[in-house]
Amino acid sequence: MANIRTIDVREIAERVREAVKTINFHTPQPVMVQLDTILVQEPSPYGRQAMRDIVENRHIASTQQVPMCQDTGMAIVFVELGQDVHLTGGDVRVAITDAVRQGYEEGFLRKSIVAEPLFERRNTKDNTPPVIHFDIVPGDGVTLTVAAKGFGAENMSRAMVLTPAEGIAGVKREVVRCVEDAGPNACPPIVVGVGIGGTLDLAALLAKKALMREVGAVGHNLDPRYAELERELLDLVNATGIGPQGWGGVNTATDVRIEWYPTHIAGIPLAINLDCHLQRHTRISF
Repeated sequence: MANIRTIDVREIAERVREAVKTINFHTPQPVMVQLDTILVQEPSPYGRQAMRDIVENRHIASTQQVPMCQDTGMAIVFVELGQDVHLTGGDVRVAITDAVRQGYEEGFLRKSIVAEPLFERRNTKDNTPPVIHFDIVPGDGVTLTVAAKGFGAENMSRAMVLTPAEGIAGVKREVVRCVEDAGPNACPPIVVGVGIGGTLDLAALLAKKALMREVGAVGHNLDPRYAELERELLDLVNATGIGPQGWGGVNTATDVRIEWYPTHIAGIPLAINLDCHLQRHTRISF
């Protein structure tokens, strides 16, 4: 019988509280290197100027500990909870929500969440509730991915179900169409998360999870077929010429990431979730 590990939810909350501030202020070094590389390689003079502004903005945010963007996002937390973990000290969902509230208040981050989406749209004034996803996994650890998702890019995302006959060509068509329709509104250079399979709701979740991967080659899909499709889609997206901030160029996206799941014989659920160049997320492990 496995030993049960005890973790106090207040420890988790403290790390989340700091994370929601850090991801809005600080750019991880791998992302900074990626942006600097794009700045050097972008042939379009207008696109290059946009990249200069992006890079300078990142340095200012990190140095002065101020938000990288006025839209400080909706907080999203993915929780991978080991089946051999016993949580104590309260309700983990309440603890995470309180941590988001405290972090956004302490960081003087813009509060952007409305309590009800359609009729009153009254601001909750503390950027809660966050969106929290729980997965039960083997082991005695807990890993959280904390993200801030701005809605300039979220608004440009989409989900659909393709027929099996549309296949790979249909996926390519819809990903490129989504990016072209978004144009400058998603704040390129973007990251494109693609979820394929399962059901429509799972495809959307897979697309969001894809955005949480690491930057660069380590973030490619482990299946070589899907890794190659990621590279092909990145080339197609960058061939649109939208470029940084929509000013033209060859760097419309920095990455395309695909997650997939088995599905029904009658369809191909497909979701495309765009993320702006901020890529605000971090992983916390216990």
